[in-house]
Amino acid sequence: MPDQLSEISSIASRYQAFVFDLDGTILLGETLLPTAARTISELRSQGRTLLFLTNNTTARATEYACKLTRLGLPVEAEEVVTAAHVLIELLRRDMPQARLMVLGERALVMELELAGFVVSDEIAETDVVIASFDRGFGYEKLKRAFRAVRAGARLIATNADRFRPTPEGGEPDAAAIIAAIEASSGSSCEAIVGKPSEAMTRYLLKRLKADPSRCLLVGDRLETDILMANNAGFASALVLTGATSIDEAESSAIAATYILRSLAEILHVQD
Repeated sequence: MPDQLSEISSIASRYQAFVFDLDGTILLGETLLPTAARTISELRSQGRTLLFLTNNTTARATEYACKLTRLGLPVEAEEVVTAAHVLIELLRRDMPQARLMVLGERALVMELELAGFVVSDEIAETDVVIASFDRGFGYEKLKRAFRAVRAGARLIATNADRFRPTPEGGEPDAAAIIAAIEASSGSSCEAIVGKPSEAMTRYLLKRLKADPSRCLLVGDRLETDILMANNAGFASALVLTGATSIDEAESSAIAATYILRSLAEILHVQD
């Protein structure tokens, strides 16, 4: 691994816009990760543009903002981007009248309904099956999705994360649900809108209004956060507080611009 840590004191001065992954980077479960609040507060005081980004659709942006604020990191809902925002933009552009079957949790259903889409479990009425993280997923949901896809519905997913980091050691994410539908129906998911997709990159660039070379994306996953940043021309920082170990980082073909032990190293703040 390059001697990146020796240069970390000047990271904050190199970029105008910062995008932070949430799960495993800013928080873990119901706990803010160490130095997150101090780091974000300092970047705000420097006038930096900030966004908080997640593939997780189990909460709406307003709920994430409230949770982070309650935990000690004040955040506005407008600063939070979820995969649901990108999904809605894609649907509005390409399938504005689509009727949706959603394998996902209440927050995602609510976002889609508030955006004007009809959500239904009726197989014959389904134009698009949406696959997402769903703790209520079971055989009956799989069977309905299977039949809808076999009847001609398109299959789209919010994200393809294999697991979510949790204090207990993680839990299966949307990739497992996508795989179940694909394996049973014989169809392939035609679009995945979350990180590291081009759709997510385009959405971020519109929101940031900054040159990619002046943007830093900070996350804990090589195959989503770091890969998307690298593909978009952003600088990337892998923080070792979530899904990726230093050994995995050193052996991966996906290389981050920086590797951080904690978020505070963006500012060279020590505990």
